[in-house]
Amino acid sequence: MLRVVVESAKGLPKKKLGVPDPITSIIFKGEKKKTKSINSEVNPVWNEVLEFDLKGAALESTAFIDVIVKDYETIGKDKFLGSAKVSLRDLASGQARSLPSKNLALTNESGQDIGATIDLVIGYEAPANAPPNPNEQKDADLTAGDAGTGEEGEESQTDGPASVSPGGGSPAPPNQNVFRKARKRQRALVNKPQDFQIRFRVIEGRQLPGNNIKPVVKVNVCGDTHRTRIKRGNNPFFDEMFFYNVHMLPSDLFDQSISIRVYDSSSLRADSLMGEFKIDVGFVYDEPAHCVIRKWLLLNDPDDSSSGAKGYLKVSIFVVGTGDEPPVEKRDRDNDQDDIESNLLLPAGLTLRWVTLKLKVFRAEDIPQMDDSFSQSVKEFFGGSGNKKNLVDPFLEAWFAGRKLCTQIIEKNANPEWNEMLNLQVKFPSMCERIKLTVFDWDRLTRNDAVGTTYLNLAKIASSGGEAEVQAGETEVGFLPTFGPCYVNFYGSPREFSGLPDPYDDLNLGKGEGVAYRGRVLVELSTQLEGKPDKEVDKISSDDILVVQKYQRRRKYSLCAVFHGACMIQEPGEPIQFEVSIGNYGNKLDSTCKPLASTTQYSCAVFDGNHYYYLPWADTKPVVVLLSFWEDISHRLDAVNIILYIANRLQENINALKISIEAKVPENRLDEIWVKLVNQLVDDLSNVQLPSLEGVTNLTTLDIQVKKLRDQALLLMGEQAQRMVQEASDITETLGTIEGWLEKLKELAEEPQNSMPDVIIWMLRGEKRVGYARIPAHQVLYSTHSEEACGQYCGKTQNVVLKYPMDKSKGQKLPVQIRVNMWLGLSAYEKKFNTFAEGTFSVFAELYENQAEVFGKWGTTGLMNRHKFSDVTGKIKVKQEYFLPPKGWEWEGDWFVDPERSLLTEADAGHTEFLDEVFENETRLPGREWKPASEPFTDVNGEKALSPAEIECPAGWAWEDAWTYDINRAVDEKGWEYGITIPPDDKPKSWVPAEKMYHVHRRRRLIRARKRVAGASVAEKRDLGDPEGWEYSSLIGWKFHKKERSSDTFRRRRWRRKMAPAQRVGASAIFNLEGALGTDQEEKGSKESSKAFGANTPTVSCTFDRAYVYHLRVYVYQARNLMALDKDSFSDPYAHVSFLHVSKTTETVNACLNPTWDQTLIFNSVEIYGDPQALAHNPPDVVLEIYDKDQVGKDEMLGRSTCKPVVKLQPGMDATPRLLWHPVMQRGEHSGDVLVSAELILKDKGNDTELPLVPSMRGDNLYMVPQGVRPVVQLTAIEILAWGLRNMKPYQLASVSSPSLVVECGGEVVHSATIRNMKKSPNFPVSVLFLKVLLPKEEMYTPPIVLKVIDHRPFGRKPVVGQCTISSLEEFRCDPYEIRSELSMSSKMALMASPPRDLAINMEDSRPLLEAERVEKEKEVVDWWSKFYASVGDHEKCGPYRQKGYDTLKVYNKELEDIEDFKGLTDFCNTFKLLRGKNENGENDPTVVGEFKGSFKVYPLSDDPGVAPPPRQFRELPESGPQECLVRIYVVRAVDLQPKDNNGRCDPYIKISLGRKSIDDRDNYLPNTTNPVFGRMFELSCFLPQDKDLKISVYDYDLLTRDEKVGETVIDLENRFLSRFGSYCGLPQTYCVSGINQWRDQLKPSQILQNLARLKGSPPPRTEDNGNTLHFGGKQYSLAEFEANKELHQHLGPPSERIALHVLRTQNLVPEHVETRTLYSSFQPTLSQGSLQMWVDVFPKSLGHPGPPFHIAPRKAQRNYLRVVVWNTTDVTLDETSVTGERMSDIYVKGWMPGMEEDKQKTDVHYRSLDGDGNFNWRFVFPFDYLPAEQLCLVSKKEHFWSLDKTEFRIPPKLIIQIWDNDKFSLDDYLGSIELDLRHLITPTKMPHKCSIDMLSKEGDIPHQKWDETKSLFNQKAVRGWWPCVVENGSQKELGGKVELSLEIVAEQEADERPAGKGRDEPNMHPKLDAPNRPDTSFFWFTNPCKTMKFIVWRRFKWLFIGLILLILVLLFIGILLYSLPNYISMKIVKPFR
Repeated sequence: MLRVVVESAKGLPKKKLGVPDPITSIIFKGEKKKTKSINSEVNPVWNEVLEFDLKGAALESTAFIDVIVKDYETIGKDKFLGSAKVSLRDLASGQARSLPSKNLALTNESGQDIGATIDLVIGYEAPANAPPNPNEQKDADLTAGDAGTGEEGEESQTDGPASVSPGGGSPAPPNQNVFRKARKRQRALVNKPQDFQIRFRVIEGRQLPGNNIKPVVKVNVCGDTHRTRIKRGNNPFFDEMFFYNVHMLPSDLFDQSISIRVYDSSSLRADSLMGEFKIDVGFVYDEPAHCVIRKWLLLNDPDDSSSGAKGYLKVSIFVVGTGDEPPVEKRDRDNDQDDIESNLLLPAGLTLRWVTLKLKVFRAEDIPQMDDSFSQSVKEFFGGSGNKKNLVDPFLEAWFAGRKLCTQIIEKNANPEWNEMLNLQVKFPSMCERIKLTVFDWDRLTRNDAVGTTYLNLAKIASSGGEAEVQAGETEVGFLPTFGPCYVNFYGSPREFSGLPDPYDDLNLGKGEGVAYRGRVLVELSTQLEGKPDKEVDKISSDDILVVQKYQRRRKYSLCAVFHGACMIQEPGEPIQFEVSIGNYGNKLDSTCKPLASTTQYSCAVFDGNHYYYLPWADTKPVVVLLSFWEDISHRLDAVNIILYIANRLQENINALKISIEAKVPENRLDEIWVKLVNQLVDDLSNVQLPSLEGVTNLTTLDIQVKKLRDQALLLMGEQAQRMVQEASDITETLGTIEGWLEKLKELAEEPQNSMPDVIIWMLRGEKRVGYARIPAHQVLYSTHSEEACGQYCGKTQNVVLKYPMDKSKGQKLPVQIRVNMWLGLSAYEKKFNTFAEGTFSVFAELYENQAEVFGKWGTTGLMNRHKFSDVTGKIKVKQEYFLPPKGWEWEGDWFVDPERSLLTEADAGHTEFLDEVFENETRLPGREWKPASEPFTDVNGEKALSPAEIECPAGWAWEDAWTYDINRAVDEKGWEYGITIPPDDKPKSWVPAEKMYHVHRRRRLIRARKRVAGASVAEKRDLGDPEGWEYSSLIGWKFHKKERSSDTFRRRRWRRKMAPAQRVGASAIFNLEGALGTDQEEKGSKESSKAFGANTPTVSCTFDRAYVYHLRVYVYQARNLMALDKDSFSDPYAHVSFLHVSKTTETVNACLNPTWDQTLIFNSVEIYGDPQALAHNPPDVVLEIYDKDQVGKDEMLGRSTCKPVVKLQPGMDATPRLLWHPVMQRGEHSGDVLVSAELILKDKGNDTELPLVPSMRGDNLYMVPQGVRPVVQLTAIEILAWGLRNMKPYQLASVSSPSLVVECGGEVVHSATIRNMKKSPNFPVSVLFLKVLLPKEEMYTPPIVLKVIDHRPFGRKPVVGQCTISSLEEFRCDPYEIRSELSMSSKMALMASPPRDLAINMEDSRPLLEAERVEKEKEVVDWWSKFYASVGDHEKCGPYRQKGYDTLKVYNKELEDIEDFKGLTDFCNTFKLLRGKNENGENDPTVVGEFKGSFKVYPLSDDPGVAPPPRQFRELPESGPQECLVRIYVVRAVDLQPKDNNGRCDPYIKISLGRKSIDDRDNYLPNTTNPVFGRMFELSCFLPQDKDLKISVYDYDLLTRDEKVGETVIDLENRFLSRFGSYCGLPQTYCVSGINQWRDQLKPSQILQNLARLKGSPPPRTEDNGNTLHFGGKQYSLAEFEANKELHQHLGPPSERIALHVLRTQNLVPEHVETRTLYSSFQPTLSQGSLQMWVDVFPKSLGHPGPPFHIAPRKAQRNYLRVVVWNTTDVTLDETSVTGERMSDIYVKGWMPGMEEDKQKTDVHYRSLDGDGNFNWRFVFPFDYLPAEQLCLVSKKEHFWSLDKTEFRIPPKLIIQIWDNDKFSLDDYLGSIELDLRHLITPTKMPHKCSIDMLSKEGDIPHQKWDETKSLFNQKAVRGWWPCVVENGSQKELGGKVELSLEIVAEQEADERPAGKGRDEPNMHPKLDAPNRPDTSFFWFTNPCKTMKFIVWRRFKWLFIGLILLILVLLFIGILLYSLPNYISMKIVKPFR
């Protein structure tokens, strides 16, 4: 961010006439910001801040700003006064944070000093990711240029002080690449659906292609489409807003795209699409303020990659999320003045270009089975071997930016080879961020199933080059998208196929975290910039397939996982085992890989004596060994681990620094911590080297680019850190930058080409998969590069919390927490594992011997289909002889019986307290009586147990109480839970607490606590069970137990044989165990062997010879802000504290959300195996699960928190564990904090003497937190101002009538007096309460204040009806000796608190009557709206108002309560929301049930009782009784209301309610608008405080259906009334007694000032010198000072009042204002539904009548007439050929004003123009309504014939003139048109020969052309001349003709005085139009046959006719001759008459 503070200027030159009105413009990189203008001042003081958003880019060293000072002119161009240039080099280099430029000399155009100076301060905030670089080279291309140094022509006049909205673009450096930078989300995305609103405003289009088009815009978001109205012309003006409301996951929404398409509605549907643009919702959300404001979109043809721009569309897009305030969009008056080029919505300086993303898809592997093949099953049934492996028909689909391409389908192949290239053609830079790759399984009949989905994030595989600044001479770091060749892994639902629908199918579509590996695909992506591919899907050449071979080279990896413990199991049951897999290797249910020792042995869970169950592995830990084959990508993963190593160290140091800042440690200590942090970062960055890429065979382009990028970024970060050490001054300020570095490191550590699958750990209960954890392979990977390159947990023991797949409860319950040590490395380095391994590894083969009992004898005869020797499942036959050790291993010793020993250790070992449990069971037939079960008492797993009576207390223990039923579970009131038994089970799988008829089994848990007797030593007792090692069961496949029972019919025992490695030594030998143990030859080929696949893998375990004993203390002090889960608004919290396999529970604190437990939990002897040093580096977590205790039913969970203990390996270490707040997480959300710490002390030689002292006890078994750990306290006073209660909702259907208040803090309680009657007076009778309490000195430990409201009801009932927790007391702390009485009440309230006195209100009416006329005249020129527009900087709309020196008001763009200066108007008392716990639906959201009005003062007291207490803080309080008030509500206008009608509009009206009164303004609704101008004032009377809530709603009028509420806002009038800031009525700037700014308060300024003085305790104000001087508060004020340089006018009141008002305005009181209030609706309570500009005045009636109200009725439009005379045309295109072959046109001219198309007018036709000339003398008259203030036409018309109301449109005044060729028998031909904007006319030419098409290109088509006011027809009134008409031919514009017009605008009155008719009709005058003098040839042939003969036929063909006549005569003569000749000759011969 660049901030320029324009302070002041001195010595500006005067004008020839008068003094200048200076205004300053600052230009930075072509972006211009302005100050306000200051009237008539040569030494102006602005003190304005202008901000330039740098969009996250750093400042270049060549950057500068231009400062231009001009003289503001209302009409015409601003006059240039002087300019200066300031270089920003010092800011860019980081040498200074701010740059004061004092007395900067201003120069004129020629660079000479003008003797004036200006003062500026320039501040620069470097962005977190790109701080300044001092070595940056000078840029060859000065992007800012010398913009505007002397060229005022570019200046625009409408940009106010904040003309560039967030998102306003500035040109980027020229080295910008074709790809945009990865964006960072401003905040982490919430993982639950939320309300969002996308607002899309289509403003206007420009340069759309085509002739005579009718464009319409369609916008599609989230499947919802809106379209604009149809407009005409190539530059349509739409100005329409669309709202899209969605409720979805943020991550899903941000991937949705917004599609904007422009269609030509008049053309045929096929080719109607003119252009489109696409953008991601996430792109918009990542912009500043989540919006894109007034940006141009470059439209293009989606199908034709070679075509250029298809026009521009100007839009604003807002994405409004929960809690977001949409920014105010500044609407320019002059929408032609913005520059398209610099305001395009693209990375600046870029043009969109077509690129082809070439995605090569080579092959896939490991795709799981997806089809259920009936034939395979039949084959198996008849004994054939079915091949399930290839039951899948895969194809890959790639999706990007709405385009989708698929590979071919390869049937029945789990490892398909496609070898295809998908060519995705997209526009770049793209607004979409991810390429989605999904593998589908093709199905003939049903829909295709998704196998898995993954994404290629373009931000990770391409770079814009902006991430790191480039040093001189180095190549750039930007690059185009590139990836691979590399495998991408797919994750989704578990691999096991079942014919049933997959419940986790969504995971395969990429929704949620995949729980299992589902295959991988080898892909490569490259980007081709030029050329268009022939085919979308093409085959890959064989050369490329050969090249990619080297990327598939595999190496062998070894993975070992040692399970140290599994605890916190809450649902025991069947035995539990763990499976570890990487890819397909290790998946025990997948038969494609060799079987591996990938699962632990089954173990049964054991109760830990308190709450949880754990697996009793003791000293024998199960081990899992995996061998797998992957590509060696160590060069990538080493770099990732190194960067993460730096990031993790930085994270730890940042946490320590934050805690120190929160704990307010001394400055010098804080400095040490900070210096250590930065120095360690510098060391890490300079010492650590990323691995070199030389010699790596499988190197990709992306590897090289990412390496370059990382090197640059780390180098830059190191330099910045070094600079920070030298320059930083404030530590807290640097924290943001340091956290930015941490984010950057984490971003750099993301590796897109990570082809190694994650390690997945599954917990299986029986055969069912229960919980999983995914661990990225790099975290446990061993590296030979360096220690830092090894994974974070490589060879280290880590805690892993497993999750349920697609967990709906979001971690509410955990399956298990495991502690596991993992090591993964290349098999070549497996010897290195020896250094990491602890304990002794042993390997066994095992089998089970089975026997059955027949007739009382055990033997093999009754085994039925079972085998004598089998595996653990009993299904597969094995023999001892079958087993052969794997290669490289040999037997050590013989087979021996070895029963499962893990169950033989006593569960209470190491405990001092223990809970014994036993379950009582009963059964019945459905509906009968309950009877004891066959085994009445069992353990939790259903195994037989002793009855409670038989259980004896072990030696060394003592019972604490008797056996009781546990009812704190999901059970009924007697402790029973019910279930149904389904054979072959003998007990139910699930239990419910309510009994039903069909239940046949029930059980209840009996518990009894016992405690170890102090000093008694107990020998560890082992229950050895059966001496021969048999385990018994009543039926095959049922649970086994150790002791034989009478019902048992089956038994088994385990045989084991140990193996040892033949050659190898050390732990790494276990990696040689690949494959199952071999079977003997005779079994080969038999069908058994295929079943035995993977059954007899060896079991590996790790034995520890020594357990270290530790002593653990957990200090649980308190919690805060827990959730309320009980109906009484509270919870009864207690915490289960778990550490490994031990747990304890704190006491329960009743009815409290901020419990103070103050408890130390002591775990005396905790046995932990493993090296204590390793444990000290990474100790196990202490986990606290906080529950709410319920009397009935199961306790509900409040949240979970973890805390690392401080480890002391010598008890004498003095590190005291420090109490810290740890977040409590519930369902993935923060729901409170707990103050806790823990220490783990190694007990040396088992003695307790060196342990810390046992803390003092607070009761039986309750230890307090000891001194030194607990916070230090101090005696503190809390004064409570309990003013009253408001809006209390009913409790248990009865209203709250007589409540009282209870205040609790730090264990102390105080009660208020009771309110007798809430309806009459809701305030407390006694307002001040006092509380003395011991509070911690450190603020971070301070307990909250808890407020409870109790209602006093009949029969002594006192329910809690609401509660509130105030967590921070910081804001209420004060110094008790400081005088603060002025805070206690406002001036108005002071008057009411003082005794009433007579009030004389003298109305001054000394004005002569003559003035009244002048005032009336003035009202026509200036009104309240003039004042409003003058205040918002709309100088064009306010007329001469500013020149008159009248008041302006303050327009706040938010609620008055949100203005910081006025402290939320809560200075007298705050409003606290009262909550009640769970709502009726059982949801956790607490509901607001009322408000408490009050405040607090917290200050320390002396411990010495002799010291006098400090004075009380709350005194001199106002009357608390009801007050009658008059309320005036002024509603000015609404902005961007949510549309409620189908047409995307709204018919809004206002509804107001106050107490029981309401006003419905339905009759004055405004039709079809979302930005209504209401201009309404409402007046109501009310009683405060009862009617304190003023509710202003906006409704949408509907004729037939119910009116819908758009939104509402609520104002607390009581706060306004009580506030000392005078918010009841804002103070105007001047005291006027008449005019539009007449004084409206009840008291005069002098009275208000007197009251203020009395309140402050200062002497009353004193006036002298006829009121021109005033003394107040020890200062002297003079009226001349205040009114210097101000224009005085006739409305001002007497000087004494004026000066009093000026002094009041210096006291920080609320000024006269308009506030903007956001409207909310219950439908989307968190989203803005629009906003309302308004203000409220409150006047107490006891002070008399207020002044007259303001008149704010809206302005009316003026009726004007546009008279257009079409004189002549010339050079019109001759479009037709006449009968006689000559070119001609029948010309006529058509004209209309946009928006008034129904009033189109035509001239008569000039027929047969042979030379393109036409004569018309024809007048068009267009009436229109014009708003001069806004320079827009107001058009009211019905949109459809069925519409009820006329819709008002505001449209720029334009005239469209078209020339047409008239055709009688076909459609007329279009010849050309011109669009004239009447506000800035294209200057016409006097002569037609000078008129050319260039006139348009010079002015019309350049959107950012500076327009001249003198070109406005409204100023010129009349103009005449020639204009060119153009026609589009393809993409070229051609001249279609020239037209001579005269244009005149006439006001309505003038039109009556100077009438003129249309055409040449009467009255034909002004001017009189004669009939056109057209040539004789101009006529229509059809109607004029004679003329046709004369002018067409005769004129052209007369010689032809004459020739024809002569020819006919000659022919006639010859014919007659020939006819008569024979007769004549014969006569001659015969001579008959002779």
